Amino acid sequence: KPILSAEELEKRAAEATRQAELLARQEAEMKAAEDARQKEADAAAAASAAEPVAEKAVKSDDGGSAAAVKAADKKAQADKAAKDIADASKAQLADITKRRAAAEAEALAIRDMMSTPARVLKAPSEIAAEEAKKGTLHKPAKVEGAEDKKKAVAKVGGKTIKSAETSSTWQEEGAKKPGGLKTRGDSSGGVGGWRSGGGRRKQRQIAEANVDTNFQVPTEPVVRDVHVPETITVAELAHAMAVKSAEVIKLLMGMGQMVTINQILDQDTAMIIVEEMGHTAHAAKLDDPDLDLGITGHDAELLPRPPVVTVMGHVDHGKTSLLDKIRAAKVATGEAGGITQHIGAYHVETPRGMITFLDTPGHEAFTAMRARGAKATDIVILVVAADDGVMPQTKEAIHHAVAGGVPIVVAINKIDKPEANLERVKTELVAEQVVPEEYGGDVPFIGVSAKTGDGIDALLENVLLQAEILELKAAKDAPAQGLVIEARLDKGRGPVATILVQSGTLKRGDMLLAGSTYGRVRAMLDENGKPCNEAGPSIPVEIQGLSEVPAAGEAVQVVPDERKAREIALFRQGKFRDVKLAKQQAFKLETMMENMEEGAIEAKLLPLIIKADVQGSQEALSQSLQKLSTAEVKVQIVHAAVGGITETDVNLAVASKAVIIGFNSRADGAARKLAENNGVDIRYHNIIYDAVDEVKAALSGMLTPDKKEEITGMVEIRQVFLVSKVGAIAGCLVLDGVVKRTSSVRLLRENVVIWTGELDSLKRFKDDAKEVRAGVECGLSLKGYNDIKEGDQLEAFEVTEVARTL
Repeated sequence: KPILSAEELEKRAAEATRQAELLARQEAEMKAAEDARQKEADAAAAASAAEPVAEKAVKSDDGGSAAAVKAADKKAQADKAAKDIADASKAQLADITKRRAAAEAEALAIRDMMSTPARVLKAPSEIAAEEAKKGTLHKPAKVEGAEDKKKAVAKVGGKTIKSAETSSTWQEEGAKKPGGLKTRGDSSGGVGGWRSGGGRRKQRQIAEANVDTNFQVPTEPVVRDVHVPETITVAELAHAMAVKSAEVIKLLMGMGQMVTINQILDQDTAMIIVEEMGHTAHAAKLDDPDLDLGITGHDAELLPRPPVVTVMGHVDHGKTSLLDKIRAAKVATGEAGGITQHIGAYHVETPRGMITFLDTPGHEAFTAMRARGAKATDIVILVVAADDGVMPQTKEAIHHAVAGGVPIVVAINKIDKPEANLERVKTELVAEQVVPEEYGGDVPFIGVSAKTGDGIDALLENVLLQAEILELKAAKDAPAQGLVIEARLDKGRGPVATILVQSGTLKRGDMLLAGSTYGRVRAMLDENGKPCNEAGPSIPVEIQGLSEVPAAGEAVQVVPDERKAREIALFRQGKFRDVKLAKQQAFKLETMMENMEEGAIEAKLLPLIIKADVQGSQEALSQSLQKLSTAEVKVQIVHAAVGGITETDVNLAVASKAVIIGFNSRADGAARKLAENNGVDIRYHNIIYDAVDEVKAALSGMLTPDKKEEITGMVEIRQVFLVSKVGAIAGCLVLDGVVKRTSSVRLLRENVVIWTGELDSLKRFKDDAKEVRAGVECGLSLKGYNDIKEGDQLEAFEVTEVARTL
């Protein structure tokens, strides 16, 4: 019995009620018709009752015979009509009764169905094992009780009929096939259910079709969260967004990038593509094995640690001198040019506890160093000279500190100078959102003098007070974690890195991982160059033993074993290489587009090879030199590295026609000899702005000089002579200035330039003249031009080249 929904049942019940009402209405109409016919029958009976009277009238009147005949015909027609009407009425009444009974039966059935509880469909039961054996697809079972074909052979007179043993096409074809001949519409399926699986499957499909499903066709595009790693191929990006690769390639072509399906994209480009295609892009975290470093110590006890204080400020405002006064050392006097070009890390014991100081460069070239200093620090001492005020690098240092969320202590230095103006400095700092405590802010302002030592104790007091407020703590009994402050390549000791330990304890012999380099700590020195065996939180140390020079600013951590360190380092190297390659490809394309926009102006290149003593200086010098590039001349840094100048560097300079710049590094004997033989220019510098100025001068020399035009004289043509084999000779008077034999001239007619060129000859009477001054007459001819007239004027001028500078 099929199960119908409640809605369908209500619909059917309403239909049955409507039909019953229609039948009742038809029955009423039939009854009215029946009443009408009854009246007609009564009229007919009255007519028949009038017959005797008519007969009497006929008998009495011989002339009424015709009327009698007419009355008889009328009676016959009336009888026939009454009979037909009665038959039709009976048939229609029977039909109405039959239809009413059917409608009432259907309505009753629907009511019964609605009143009965709904049944749950059950899955068709599995075929019993015996039944399955009886009818299989491979070997149809023999019907039980059937006689053996060979025994049932017809015999006639004891002889076997041959035709009974052989199969007949028509008679025995059914016996050869299991289940007999299959005919159209046969749903029995053969012997014992053989080949009846299709029927069950059809029943199951019908049953599933009757079950309501919750599936809805999606009407809005699906927005996916796509996590984009540092590098990703076009195919991987398309897969992450669930679109075809061709769609991604088409979009990239629209953005001006010709790519293939396997091309690597950098993270920035990939995220733009994801956003353009309507999905949400997320920068994925480093998907490297770092997550399983096996570092323990998360549950170690957190103990108070010394504050890390970074001294920042403008160049020559006295940062290093202030630190020297605190440390009672003389670092500033030994610095080249009197400016700091490295990050210096020191820790100082004070009566109230230990403080670690980081001294950052103030020169504008060392932006990245200052950013690293702010990243590693807890408190920033902002040094401002009382006689100089707020300068560009002061503002930059404030921005670094604010971006890192680091509290600031302002030290106004050089208060011993007569021109010191503390109020002006405070006003300028307030303009930079650094408000002193006395003005209602939260920044301590202390006046100090690095020369006399005034205010030093108050400065340290304020620094330690800030540290107490911050409640600085770190785990001590745990594997060390920290930051590379500076790194360099030492000729005798190999890669050397200055590390600030931020948590845990670094011990000699630990396996260290620093970015994409690793190694065992072979030696550890403090800032005074003394060996030490361990360093706790907030202690800066210099370590040896890394495989390569790490990048300054890289995170450092101790790992359990060398195998794990090597695995992670190699993975990061590959990742760094992929990122660098992807960015280079993007940069090449951008450069190409820029060149096309600029009208394909071919810039002159100055190739350079930079070798510096430490990573930070190499980075700062490279960035400073690249900033000198213009549309006409560009600095091309072929190679930049840390360490001394070697033969490899000289060979590279020969191949690329580059100039080698050694910043606090020198070439060895073999490299110097090779450079002399090949004419390679090596320039040594130990002050960064000297190196920048020299490269700037070299670039200026490569610029195309400007041409400057200067008018030297004015000549009026008074008379024209035509000389055979010579041409037109002009007799002239010099009105103004001087006309030289080598001057260029313009021919003016009614103040309109007709011709520009050079003089062919210049004579005074019959003698050649080198120059003719104002008020003197002369004769001259123009080179390759004879169309001159009286009254024309000649303007003499000279073009000089002026050297350009950047």
